[in-house]
Amino acid sequence: MGFDQFVTDRLDRLLGYATAITCDKHLAQDIVQNVLLRAQGKWERIGAMDAPYLYVKRMVTNDYLSWRHRKAAREIAVERGELARHAPAMADPADAHAERDAMRARIAVLPRKQRAALVLRFYEDCSDTEIAQVLGCTESTVRSQLSRALQTLRTHELARSATLGVHS
Repeated sequence: MGFDQFVTDRLDRLLGYATAITCDKHLAQDIVQNVLLRAQGKWERIGAMDAPYLYVKRMVTNDYLSWRHRKAAREIAVERGELARHAPAMADPADAHAERDAMRARIAVLPRKQRAALVLRFYEDCSDTEIAQVLGCTESTVRSQLSRALQTLRTHELARSATLGVHS
């Protein structure tokens, strides 16, 4: 498969994956664009692989986990916090978008590797082996990252419920 066909077939999925791990549509677009530019230059080698999509997904993950985007991600989180404090309370007419945004806010509290592991498992439906391949770690590390991520999410949800006075 040629590079252009790969991009045509996989761009939406790469953008969806990148948006899920970054919790930011614009940062995800930047990452995918940078990765695809680099991949295009190496496409002869990448395209000959058994699973070029997994390789490119790993490039996206590595770019997200790299130091280059940490500052941008922190600035975006601060801006969102500032905007949320000053924005008027309005109901979102699109329930699907509201739920997706709520999930992004929940997973945004996770460390980067835990967030990536969680997205790979539940959004991309990857096995431990595939996640380990994308993250460049062992399967036991994947299971540990997932366990910690889920525990953190449970703890935050319980704290949020207690703050709101909600009893399960």
